Amino acid sequence: MYSSINKLAQAKVCAGILPQLSPKLTSHLHTSAALCRVVSGKYRITKKRDRPLTYEMANPPHYIAHRKSWNSWNTSNLKGGLRRSETAVEDEFIRRFMGGTWHGLVCSEVIIKRQFNHIRVAAIIRRAVSPSKMYFLLGYTEELLANWLQCPVTLELQTVDSFKDVVFKF
Repeated sequence: MYSSINKLAQAKVCAGILPQLSPKLTSHLHTSAALCRVVSGKYRITKKRDRPLTYEMANPPHYIAHRKSWNSWNTSNLKGGLRRSETAVEDEFIRRFMGGTWHGLVCSEVIIKRQFNHIRVAAIIRRAVSPSKMYFLLGYTEELLANWLQCPVTLELQTVDSFKDVVFKF
């Protein structure tokens, strides 16, 4: 339908009829095609299939609550919820702190679950360090986050041998 209107408008312009029409019609007539592609938040499969994708990355954002879950579980985003901005900033701080403390060991997304005054942080970690160092990092992370956020923090970590165990598809 739009292409026929565009052709009619172009024919009228060529015939010199368009200047006789009202100025509103001439100023609001667009002839470019509409771009209706949504590509943000989607990971693409490469032609060589050399970039591994986890389950979280393989499912696009519109499958949240259908195939995959939210990365932050809290009630502050509901209508009338308290501390919306503070919760978002704290969640980002926790994710960056986990990435820096467990450098190169985090294989999946960091999931943050808030229940009352308790924060639970879940992630999948590689077994690349000794158990004693892993226990130290676990206690170190829980203590520092608990002191900074002023509430109890519990880490729920799962371990895998390598990053290849978390790959869903290439």
